[in-house]
Amino acid sequence: MQNNQAPLERIIVLFIPWALAMLFGGDPKLSYCVAWLGSFLIFFLTLTGWVKPLPTDRSIAEQLMRPIFMVQIIFAGYMACTSIFYFLDVLGYENFEKVTTTLMDKDRLVHTAQCQRYYCLAHASFASGILMFMNYETKSKYYISKEKLANLLMMFAVFSFPASILFTKVPGLSQFANQFSSLSFIAGTLALAFAIPLKKPGNTLICLIFYIFNFYQALTSGFKEPIIISVLVLGIFLYPNYKKIVIGIFVPALLLLFMFLPTYNRIFRQNAWSGDASTDEATQLALDAAINSANTGDEDDSNWGFLVFRLSEIDMFIKFTQSTPKNIDFYGTKLFEQSAIALVPRIFWPAKPITEDLVMERVFDAGVVNRASSVSAKPAFIVDAYLTAGAPGIFVIMLVYGAIAQIISVKAEKLFGGYILGTALIFSGLFQIMWRGLSFEFIINNIFWSYISMLAIHKILTAANILKEV
Repeated sequence: MQNNQAPLERIIVLFIPWALAMLFGGDPKLSYCVAWLGSFLIFFLTLTGWVKPLPTDRSIAEQLMRPIFMVQIIFAGYMACTSIFYFLDVLGYENFEKVTTTLMDKDRLVHTAQCQRYYCLAHASFASGILMFMNYETKSKYYISKEKLANLLMMFAVFSFPASILFTKVPGLSQFANQFSSLSFIAGTLALAFAIPLKKPGNTLICLIFYIFNFYQALTSGFKEPIIISVLVLGIFLYPNYKKIVIGIFVPALLLLFMFLPTYNRIFRQNAWSGDASTDEATQLALDAAINSANTGDEDDSNWGFLVFRLSEIDMFIKFTQSTPKNIDFYGTKLFEQSAIALVPRIFWPAKPITEDLVMERVFDAGVVNRASSVSAKPAFIVDAYLTAGAPGIFVIMLVYGAIAQIISVKAEKLFGGYILGTALIFSGLFQIMWRGLSFEFIINNIFWSYISMLAIHKILTAANILKEV
Protein backbone atom coordinates (compact mmCIF):
# COMPACT_ATOMS: atom_id res chain seq x y z
CA MET A 1 0.00 0.00 0.00
CA GLN A 2 1.14 3.53 -0.76
CA ASN A 3 1.97 5.76 2.18
CA ASN A 4 -0.57 8.57 1.91
CA GLN A 5 1.22 10.98 4.20
CA ALA A 6 4.25 13.05 3.27
CA PRO A 7 6.48 13.14 6.38
CA LEU A 8 6.75 16.71 7.64
CA GLU A 9 10.50 16.46 8.11
CA ARG A 10 10.93 15.51 4.45
CA ILE A 11 8.64 18.32 3.32
CA ILE A 12 10.84 20.71 5.31
CA VAL A 13 13.92 19.45 3.42
CA LEU A 14 12.44 20.96 0.23
CA PHE A 15 12.84 24.42 1.79
CA ILE A 16 16.51 23.98 2.74
CA PRO A 17 17.83 25.34 -0.61
CA TRP A 18 15.79 28.52 -0.10
CA ALA A 19 17.02 28.85 3.48
CA LEU A 20 20.65 28.39 2.38
CA ALA A 21 20.21 30.94 -0.42
CA MET A 22 18.87 33.41 2.16
CA LEU A 23 21.85 32.66 4.38
CA PHE A 24 24.23 33.49 1.53
CA GLY A 25 22.28 36.60 0.56
CA GLY A 26 25.34 38.79 1.08
CA ASP A 27 26.98 37.09 -1.91
CA PRO A 28 24.40 37.45 -4.72
CA LYS A 29 26.28 35.18 -7.13
CA LEU A 30 26.45 32.33 -4.64
CA SER A 31 22.91 33.01 -3.41
CA TYR A 32 21.54 32.82 -6.95
CA CYS A 33 23.39 29.59 -7.72
CA VAL A 34 22.18 27.92 -4.51
CA ALA A 35 18.58 28.92 -5.21
CA TRP A 36 18.75 27.91 -8.89
CA LEU A 37 20.33 24.53 -8.17
CA GLY A 38 17.86 24.13 -5.32
CA SER A 39 15.01 23.71 -7.79
CA PHE A 40 16.83 20.79 -9.40
CA LEU A 41 17.21 19.25 -5.96
CA ILE A 42 13.46 19.68 -5.39
CA PHE A 43 12.77 17.95 -8.70
CA PHE A 44 15.06 15.08 -7.73
CA LEU A 45 13.60 14.61 -4.23
CA THR A 46 9.98 14.72 -5.43
CA LEU A 47 10.24 12.81 -8.72
CA THR A 48 12.23 9.94 -7.19
CA GLY A 49 9.63 9.47 -4.44
CA TRP A 50 12.05 10.37 -1.62
CA VAL A 51 9.71 12.90 -0.01
CA LYS A 52 6.61 10.78 -0.57
CA PRO A 53 6.29 7.52 -2.55
CA LEU A 54 4.93 8.05 -6.04
CA PRO A 55 1.57 6.46 -6.96
CA THR A 56 1.99 2.75 -7.66
CA ASP A 57 -1.23 2.11 -9.58
CA ARG A 58 0.57 2.75 -12.88
CA SER A 59 4.16 2.75 -14.12
CA ILE A 60 5.96 6.10 -14.19
CA ALA A 61 5.69 6.25 -17.99
CA GLU A 62 1.91 5.78 -17.74
CA GLN A 63 1.23 8.61 -15.27
CA LEU A 64 3.32 11.49 -16.61
CA MET A 65 0.31 13.81 -16.94
CA ARG A 66 -0.29 13.84 -13.19
CA PRO A 67 0.56 17.11 -11.38
CA ILE A 68 3.69 15.80 -9.68
CA PHE A 69 5.20 15.26 -13.13
CA MET A 70 3.69 17.37 -15.92
CA VAL A 71 2.45 20.40 -13.99
CA GLN A 72 5.49 20.59 -11.74
CA ILE A 73 8.02 20.16 -14.54
CA ILE A 74 6.42 22.73 -16.85
CA PHE A 75 5.17 25.25 -14.27
CA ALA A 76 8.08 25.12 -11.82
CA GLY A 77 10.67 24.41 -14.50
CA TYR A 78 9.62 27.42 -16.57
CA MET A 79 9.31 29.60 -13.50
CA ALA A 80 12.49 28.67 -11.61
CA CYS A 81 15.01 27.22 -14.07
CA THR A 82 14.89 29.42 -17.17
CA SER A 83 16.46 32.48 -15.51
CA ILE A 84 20.00 31.08 -15.85
CA PHE A 85 20.45 32.88 -19.19
CA TYR A 86 19.39 36.17 -17.63
CA PHE A 87 21.89 35.57 -14.82
CA LEU A 88 24.67 34.95 -17.36
CA ASP A 89 23.67 38.13 -19.16
CA VAL A 90 23.96 40.05 -15.89
CA LEU A 91 27.46 38.63 -15.48
CA GLY A 92 28.43 39.95 -18.93
CA TYR A 93 27.99 36.85 -21.08
CA GLU A 94 26.44 36.61 -24.53
CA ASN A 95 26.00 33.29 -26.32
CA PHE A 96 27.88 31.74 -23.37
CA GLU A 97 30.98 33.84 -24.01
CA LYS A 98 32.26 36.65 -21.81
CA VAL A 99 31.83 39.78 -23.92
CA THR A 100 32.32 42.58 -21.41
CA THR A 101 35.04 43.31 -18.90
CA THR A 102 33.33 46.37 -17.44
CA LEU A 103 31.89 46.28 -13.96
CA MET A 104 28.51 44.55 -13.83
CA ASP A 105 25.39 46.24 -12.56
CA LYS A 106 25.55 45.13 -8.93
CA ASP A 107 22.04 46.33 -8.17
CA ARG A 108 20.68 44.22 -11.04
CA LEU A 109 22.66 41.23 -9.76
CA VAL A 110 21.28 41.65 -6.23
CA HIS A 111 17.69 41.79 -7.51
CA THR A 112 18.28 38.78 -9.77
CA ALA A 113 19.44 36.74 -6.78
CA GLN A 114 16.50 37.97 -4.71
CA CYS A 115 13.94 36.93 -7.32
CA GLN A 116 15.61 33.55 -7.77
CA ARG A 117 15.24 32.98 -4.03
CA TYR A 118 11.54 33.75 -4.42
CA TYR A 119 11.38 31.23 -7.26
CA CYS A 120 13.01 28.57 -5.09
CA LEU A 121 10.59 29.27 -2.23
CA ALA A 122 7.65 29.11 -4.65
CA HIS A 123 8.83 25.79 -6.10
CA ALA A 124 9.21 24.23 -2.66
CA SER A 125 5.75 25.43 -1.60
CA PHE A 126 4.09 24.35 -4.84
CA ALA A 127 5.63 20.86 -4.70
CA SER A 128 4.64 20.54 -1.03
CA GLY A 129 1.01 21.36 -1.86
CA ILE A 130 0.97 18.61 -4.50
CA LEU A 131 2.57 16.02 -2.23
CA MET A 132 0.26 16.71 0.71
CA PHE A 133 -2.79 15.73 -1.36
CA MET A 134 -1.29 13.14 -3.71
CA ASN A 135 -3.46 10.11 -3.00
CA TYR A 136 -4.92 8.00 -5.82
CA GLU A 137 -5.80 4.95 -3.73
CA THR A 138 -9.55 5.57 -3.59
CA LYS A 139 -11.10 3.72 -6.52
CA SER A 140 -13.48 5.44 -8.91
CA LYS A 141 -17.19 4.70 -8.72
CA TYR A 142 -17.34 4.81 -12.51
CA TYR A 143 -15.75 2.91 -15.37
CA ILE A 144 -15.69 2.64 -19.15
CA SER A 145 -14.79 -0.48 -21.09
CA LYS A 146 -11.29 -0.38 -22.62
CA GLU A 147 -12.53 -1.31 -26.09
CA LYS A 148 -14.69 1.86 -26.15
CA LEU A 149 -11.96 4.17 -24.88
CA ALA A 150 -10.20 4.87 -28.21
CA ASN A 151 -13.46 5.79 -29.97
CA LEU A 152 -14.60 7.91 -27.03
CA LEU A 153 -11.37 9.91 -27.11
CA MET A 154 -11.83 10.54 -30.83
CA MET A 155 -15.43 11.66 -30.26
CA PHE A 156 -14.24 14.05 -27.54
CA ALA A 157 -11.89 15.63 -30.08
CA VAL A 158 -14.58 15.86 -32.75
CA PHE A 159 -17.33 17.38 -30.58
CA SER A 160 -15.32 19.66 -28.29
CA PHE A 161 -13.81 21.59 -31.22
CA PRO A 162 -17.14 22.86 -32.65
CA ALA A 163 -18.22 23.50 -29.05
CA SER A 164 -15.24 25.84 -28.67
CA ILE A 165 -16.26 27.69 -31.84
CA LEU A 166 -19.86 27.93 -30.62
CA PHE A 167 -18.78 29.55 -27.35
CA THR A 168 -16.91 32.25 -29.27
CA LYS A 169 -20.19 33.16 -30.97
CA VAL A 170 -22.23 33.49 -27.76
CA PRO A 171 -21.73 36.92 -26.14
CA GLY A 172 -20.39 36.63 -22.62
CA LEU A 173 -19.41 32.96 -22.84
CA SER A 174 -16.19 33.21 -24.83
CA GLN A 175 -14.18 32.17 -21.75
CA PHE A 176 -15.35 28.60 -22.37
CA ALA A 177 -13.93 28.61 -25.90
CA ASN A 178 -10.32 28.17 -24.74
CA GLN A 179 -11.35 25.35 -22.38
CA PHE A 180 -12.93 23.27 -25.11
CA SER A 181 -10.31 24.14 -27.70
CA SER A 182 -7.65 22.83 -25.34
CA LEU A 183 -9.80 19.79 -24.50
CA SER A 184 -10.21 19.05 -28.21
CA PHE A 185 -6.45 19.21 -28.79
CA ILE A 186 -5.65 16.94 -25.83
CA ALA A 187 -8.40 14.48 -26.85
CA GLY A 188 -7.21 14.34 -30.46
CA THR A 189 -3.58 13.84 -29.43
CA LEU A 190 -4.47 11.17 -26.88
CA ALA A 191 -6.74 9.44 -29.40
CA LEU A 192 -3.88 9.39 -31.94
CA ALA A 193 -1.54 7.87 -29.35
CA PHE A 194 -4.19 5.21 -28.62
CA ALA A 195 -4.99 4.44 -32.24
CA ILE A 196 -1.40 3.87 -33.43
CA PRO A 197 -0.57 0.84 -31.20
CA LEU A 198 -4.10 -0.54 -31.66
CA LYS A 199 -3.43 -0.51 -35.43
CA LYS A 200 -6.79 1.03 -36.28
CA PRO A 201 -6.21 2.65 -39.71
CA GLY A 202 -9.49 4.59 -39.71
CA ASN A 203 -9.03 6.06 -36.24
CA THR A 204 -5.35 6.73 -36.90
CA LEU A 205 -6.05 8.64 -40.12
CA ILE A 206 -8.82 10.76 -38.59
CA CYS A 207 -6.77 11.54 -35.49
CA LEU A 208 -3.67 12.30 -37.57
CA ILE A 209 -5.62 14.79 -39.69
CA PHE A 210 -6.98 16.35 -36.53
CA TYR A 211 -3.50 16.57 -35.00
CA ILE A 212 -2.03 18.17 -38.15
CA PHE A 213 -4.86 20.70 -38.14
CA ASN A 214 -4.19 21.56 -34.49
CA PHE A 215 -0.46 21.83 -35.15
CA TYR A 216 -1.13 24.20 -38.04
CA GLN A 217 -3.33 26.29 -35.76
CA ALA A 218 -0.46 26.43 -33.24
CA LEU A 219 2.03 27.28 -35.99
CA THR A 220 -0.07 30.22 -37.15
CA SER A 221 -0.98 31.49 -33.67
CA GLY A 222 2.06 33.72 -33.41
CA PHE A 223 2.96 32.19 -30.04
CA LYS A 224 5.69 29.68 -29.18
CA GLU A 225 3.95 27.81 -26.37
CA PRO A 226 1.18 26.06 -28.42
CA ILE A 227 3.78 24.70 -30.86
CA ILE A 228 5.98 23.28 -28.10
CA ILE A 229 2.98 21.86 -26.23
CA SER A 230 1.73 20.15 -29.42
CA VAL A 231 4.97 18.20 -29.80
CA LEU A 232 5.53 17.61 -26.08
CA VAL A 233 2.08 16.17 -25.35
CA LEU A 234 2.14 13.75 -28.30
CA GLY A 235 5.57 12.53 -27.17
CA ILE A 236 4.34 11.96 -23.61
CA PHE A 237 1.26 10.05 -24.78
CA LEU A 238 3.32 7.85 -27.12
CA TYR A 239 6.14 7.28 -24.61
CA PRO A 240 4.66 4.25 -22.75
CA ASN A 241 4.49 2.22 -25.99
CA TYR A 242 7.41 3.68 -27.95
CA LYS A 243 10.05 4.76 -25.45
CA LYS A 244 13.11 4.60 -27.73
CA ILE A 245 11.36 6.27 -30.67
CA VAL A 246 10.07 9.10 -28.50
CA ILE A 247 13.50 9.72 -26.95
CA GLY A 248 15.17 9.52 -30.35
CA ILE A 249 12.74 11.79 -32.21
CA PHE A 250 10.79 14.01 -29.83
CA VAL A 251 13.65 15.14 -27.56
CA PRO A 252 15.75 16.42 -30.52
CA ALA A 253 12.59 17.93 -32.03
CA LEU A 254 11.93 19.95 -28.89
CA LEU A 255 15.54 21.16 -28.79
CA LEU A 256 15.29 22.26 -32.44
CA LEU A 257 12.06 24.11 -31.69
CA PHE A 258 13.75 26.09 -28.93
CA MET A 259 16.52 26.98 -31.38
CA PHE A 260 14.39 28.05 -34.34
CA LEU A 261 11.12 29.33 -32.82
CA PRO A 262 12.46 32.78 -31.79
CA THR A 263 13.31 33.61 -35.40
CA TYR A 264 10.19 31.91 -36.79
CA ASN A 265 7.84 33.78 -34.44
CA ARG A 266 9.49 37.15 -35.02
CA ILE A 267 9.21 36.89 -38.81
CA PHE A 268 5.67 35.49 -38.64
CA ARG A 269 4.43 38.31 -36.41
CA GLN A 270 6.13 40.99 -38.49
CA ASN A 271 4.30 39.83 -41.61
CA ALA A 272 1.00 38.37 -40.39
CA TRP A 273 0.14 40.77 -37.59
CA SER A 274 1.02 43.86 -39.63
CA GLY A 275 -1.25 42.72 -42.46
CA ASP A 276 1.62 42.74 -44.96
CA ALA A 277 1.06 39.07 -45.83
CA SER A 278 -1.56 36.36 -45.53
CA THR A 279 -1.23 33.70 -42.85
CA ASP A 280 0.13 31.14 -45.30
CA GLU A 281 2.60 33.62 -46.80
CA ALA A 282 3.77 34.72 -43.35
CA THR A 283 4.21 31.08 -42.34
CA GLN A 284 6.35 30.34 -45.38
CA LEU A 285 8.48 33.46 -44.86
CA ALA A 286 8.95 32.57 -41.19
CA LEU A 287 9.90 28.97 -41.99
CA ASP A 288 12.44 30.12 -44.57
CA ALA A 289 13.93 32.61 -42.12
CA ALA A 290 14.13 30.04 -39.33
CA ILE A 291 15.75 27.42 -41.54
CA ASN A 292 18.28 29.94 -42.82
CA SER A 293 18.85 31.22 -39.28
CA ALA A 294 18.06 34.73 -40.41
CA ASN A 295 17.85 37.52 -37.82
CA THR A 296 18.02 41.27 -37.87
CA GLY A 297 20.70 41.59 -35.23
CA ASP A 298 18.25 43.10 -32.75
CA GLU A 299 19.32 41.85 -29.33
CA ASP A 300 15.81 41.19 -28.08
CA ASP A 301 14.89 39.25 -31.24
CA SER A 302 18.04 37.11 -31.48
CA ASN A 303 18.16 33.62 -30.02
CA TRP A 304 20.23 34.91 -27.10
CA GLY A 305 17.78 37.76 -26.58
CA PHE A 306 14.97 35.23 -26.53
CA LEU A 307 16.76 33.09 -23.93
CA VAL A 308 17.54 36.11 -21.74
CA PHE A 309 14.41 38.23 -21.92
CA ARG A 310 11.60 36.03 -23.21
CA LEU A 311 12.21 32.48 -22.10
CA SER A 312 12.27 33.70 -18.51
CA GLU A 313 10.06 36.34 -16.88
CA ILE A 314 12.57 37.30 -14.19
CA ASP A 315 13.24 40.73 -15.74
CA MET A 316 9.59 41.67 -15.23
CA PHE A 317 9.58 40.15 -11.75
CA ILE A 318 12.57 42.32 -10.80
CA LYS A 319 10.71 45.47 -11.86
CA PHE A 320 7.77 44.54 -9.65
CA THR A 321 10.01 43.87 -6.63
CA GLN A 322 11.68 47.25 -7.15
CA SER A 323 8.36 49.10 -6.94
CA THR A 324 6.59 47.00 -4.27
CA PRO A 325 6.59 47.70 -1.39
CA LYS A 326 9.00 50.66 -1.89
CA ASN A 327 6.61 52.80 -3.96
CA ILE A 328 3.40 50.75 -4.01
CA ASP A 329 2.05 48.88 -0.99
CA PHE A 330 1.31 45.16 -1.09
CA TYR A 331 -2.14 44.56 -2.55
CA GLY A 332 -3.49 42.33 0.22
CA THR A 333 -6.91 41.00 -0.78
CA LYS A 334 -7.42 43.37 -3.72
CA LEU A 335 -6.32 40.91 -6.40
CA PHE A 336 -8.69 38.26 -5.02
CA GLU A 337 -11.53 40.78 -5.06
CA GLN A 338 -10.77 41.52 -8.71
CA SER A 339 -10.68 37.78 -9.39
CA ALA A 340 -14.17 37.45 -7.89
CA ILE A 341 -15.37 40.11 -10.34
CA ALA A 342 -13.81 38.17 -13.21
CA LEU A 343 -15.78 35.05 -12.22
CA VAL A 344 -19.10 36.58 -13.26
CA PRO A 345 -19.84 35.72 -16.91
CA ARG A 346 -20.27 38.85 -19.00
CA ILE A 347 -23.60 37.50 -20.25
CA PHE A 348 -24.95 38.23 -16.74
CA TRP A 349 -23.01 41.49 -16.29
CA PRO A 350 -22.48 43.25 -19.64
CA ALA A 351 -20.85 46.27 -17.95
CA LYS A 352 -18.34 44.14 -16.05
CA PRO A 353 -14.84 45.69 -15.97
CA ILE A 354 -12.51 44.26 -18.61
CA THR A 355 -10.22 41.75 -16.89
CA GLU A 356 -7.25 42.69 -19.07
CA ASP A 357 -7.59 46.33 -17.94
CA LEU A 358 -7.70 45.33 -14.26
CA VAL A 359 -4.53 43.28 -14.64
CA MET A 360 -2.65 45.86 -16.68
CA GLU A 361 -3.33 48.59 -14.12
CA ARG A 362 -0.78 47.11 -11.69
CA VAL A 363 1.65 46.65 -14.58
CA PHE A 364 1.41 50.35 -15.41
CA ASP A 365 1.62 51.38 -11.75
CA ALA A 366 4.85 49.41 -11.34
CA GLY A 367 6.34 51.03 -14.42
CA VAL A 368 6.87 47.68 -16.16
CA VAL A 369 5.47 49.14 -19.40
CA ASN A 370 4.39 52.64 -20.35
CA ARG A 371 0.68 53.45 -20.32
CA ALA A 372 0.96 54.69 -23.89
CA SER A 373 2.32 51.32 -25.00
CA SER A 374 0.09 48.75 -26.71
CA VAL A 375 2.14 45.88 -25.27
CA SER A 376 0.40 43.35 -23.02
CA ALA A 377 2.65 42.29 -20.12
CA LYS A 378 0.47 40.43 -17.67
CA PRO A 379 2.27 39.42 -14.46
CA ALA A 380 2.99 35.75 -13.80
CA PHE A 381 1.26 33.89 -10.97
CA ILE A 382 4.28 34.15 -8.64
CA VAL A 383 4.42 37.90 -9.24
CA ASP A 384 0.81 38.28 -8.10
CA ALA A 385 1.58 36.07 -5.09
CA TYR A 386 4.47 38.42 -4.23
CA LEU A 387 2.37 41.54 -4.81
CA THR A 388 -0.26 40.17 -2.44
CA ALA A 389 1.95 39.80 0.65
CA GLY A 390 5.63 39.42 -0.26
CA ALA A 391 7.48 36.22 0.66
CA PRO A 392 4.71 34.98 3.04
CA GLY A 393 2.23 35.47 0.20
CA ILE A 394 4.40 33.36 -2.11
CA PHE A 395 4.68 30.58 0.47
CA VAL A 396 0.94 30.34 1.24
CA ILE A 397 -0.47 30.96 -2.25
CA MET A 398 1.93 28.57 -3.99
CA LEU A 399 1.16 25.88 -1.40
CA VAL A 400 -2.56 26.30 -2.11
CA TYR A 401 -1.94 26.34 -5.89
CA GLY A 402 -0.14 22.99 -5.76
CA ALA A 403 -2.83 21.54 -3.49
CA ILE A 404 -5.64 22.65 -5.82
CA ALA A 405 -3.94 21.13 -8.86
CA GLN A 406 -3.58 17.81 -7.06
CA ILE A 407 -7.09 17.79 -5.58
CA ILE A 408 -8.63 18.43 -9.00
CA SER A 409 -6.57 15.63 -10.58
CA VAL A 410 -7.71 13.15 -7.91
CA LYS A 411 -11.33 14.28 -8.28
CA ALA A 412 -11.17 13.92 -12.07
CA GLU A 413 -9.90 10.35 -11.80
CA LYS A 414 -12.72 9.48 -9.38
CA LEU A 415 -15.35 10.95 -11.68
CA PHE A 416 -14.05 9.55 -14.97
CA GLY A 417 -12.93 6.04 -14.11
CA GLY A 418 -9.21 6.53 -13.67
CA TYR A 419 -6.12 8.13 -15.13
CA ILE A 420 -6.81 8.10 -18.90
CA LEU A 421 -10.10 10.00 -18.94
CA GLY A 422 -9.59 11.70 -15.57
CA THR A 423 -6.10 13.20 -15.55
CA ALA A 424 -4.76 12.66 -19.09
CA LEU A 425 -7.90 14.01 -20.80
CA ILE A 426 -10.12 16.09 -18.50
CA PHE A 427 -7.51 17.55 -16.12
CA SER A 428 -4.92 18.17 -18.84
CA GLY A 429 -7.52 19.49 -21.27
CA LEU A 430 -9.65 21.75 -19.10
CA PHE A 431 -7.00 22.86 -16.60
CA GLN A 432 -4.02 23.26 -18.95
CA ILE A 433 -3.71 26.88 -17.83
CA MET A 434 -2.20 25.56 -14.58
CA TRP A 435 0.87 24.38 -16.49
CA ARG A 436 1.85 28.03 -16.84
CA GLY A 437 0.28 30.21 -14.21
CA LEU A 438 -1.02 33.56 -15.41
CA SER A 439 -2.38 36.44 -13.37
CA PHE A 440 -4.78 35.71 -10.51
CA GLU A 441 -7.84 37.00 -12.35
CA PHE A 442 -7.31 34.66 -15.32
CA ILE A 443 -6.20 31.63 -13.30
CA ILE A 444 -8.98 31.73 -10.70
CA ASN A 445 -11.66 32.37 -13.33
CA ASN A 446 -10.40 29.53 -15.54
CA ILE A 447 -10.08 27.00 -12.71
CA PHE A 448 -13.54 27.78 -11.33
CA TRP A 449 -15.39 27.49 -14.65
CA SER A 450 -13.30 24.54 -15.82
CA TYR A 451 -14.35 22.72 -12.66
CA ILE A 452 -17.99 23.46 -13.51
CA SER A 453 -17.37 22.17 -17.05
CA MET A 454 -15.79 19.01 -15.64
CA LEU A 455 -18.87 18.29 -13.52
CA ALA A 456 -21.17 18.99 -16.47
CA ILE A 457 -19.23 16.62 -18.77
CA HIS A 458 -19.41 13.93 -16.08
CA LYS A 459 -23.20 14.33 -15.86
CA ILE A 460 -23.56 14.08 -19.64
CA LEU A 461 -21.44 10.92 -19.86
CA THR A 462 -23.27 9.20 -16.99
CA ALA A 463 -26.68 10.21 -18.36
CA ALA A 464 -25.68 8.78 -21.75
CA ASN A 465 -24.57 5.58 -19.99
CA ILE A 466 -21.06 5.99 -21.40
CA LEU A 467 -19.67 6.16 -17.89
CA LYS A 468 -21.18 3.36 -15.84
CA GLU A 469 -21.24 2.90 -12.09
CA VAL A 470 -19.10 0.07 -10.75
